[in-house]
Amino acid sequence: MAGHSKWANIQHRKGRQDAVRAKLFSKLSKEITVAAKMGDPDPDKNPRLRLAVKEAKAASMPKDNIERAIRKSQGGDAESYEEIRYEGYGPGGVAVIVEAMTDNRNRTASNVRSTFSKNGGNLGETGSVAFMFDRKGQIVYRADAGDDDTVMLAAIDAGAEDVESNAEEHVIWCADTDLNAVSVALEAVLGEAESTRLVWKPQTTTALDLDGARVLMKLIESLEDDDDVQNVTANFEVTDEVMAAL
Repeated sequence: MAGHSKWANIQHRKGRQDAVRAKLFSKLSKEITVAAKMGDPDPDKNPRLRLAVKEAKAASMPKDNIERAIRKSQGGDAESYEEIRYEGYGPGGVAVIVEAMTDNRNRTASNVRSTFSKNGGNLGETGSVAFMFDRKGQIVYRADAGDDDTVMLAAIDAGAEDVESNAEEHVIWCADTDLNAVSVALEAVLGEAESTRLVWKPQTTTALDLDGARVLMKLIESLEDDDDVQNVTANFEVTDEVMAAL
């Protein structure tokens, strides 16, 4: 029975992973469709679409899915999505930004508010926490893309603002409006990036203990589980010990 139990556990984990991947692909497809509908369906002529396609490829989304999402934007039956940002506080006073794409504002607002309240948080007004973050472009390369000096010089030449390098990766920061241009310039020197996207970069962070981190993780996971939610950002930090326990 032990072998059967192990197989059941493996199957359960695989099912969970497949569900997570399917949800991720759905969110990426929605971004691609919206980007293509708002601009040109050719990624080379539409910076937002180009970034959406790059992020989809980085997540190993099949080419057929990407092309289907672009074609969907050109059809007369394409859904009309509204982009909405929600802001609030999680446990320990952690600031949380939720970016959503929805065809029903009332449904999404109700779900997000309920998720905050059920997980130790409070939904605030627009602007209540955004001032604690900077909107930035973030480009991530694996450590083997080049040594620290090589990546730093490439980033400076490309017009980036800062580089943070460690044993696993190089994180390159730039102005949000420069993300497409910087990523193109870096790609010519360093190759394809692991990730290229717009993010909310915290100006300061709030430290959490293990209990607080567990509650916050539940809040974030519950928000991300909502089909209307595209991204969740929070300005928290935890020690290596807490991360290992999580």
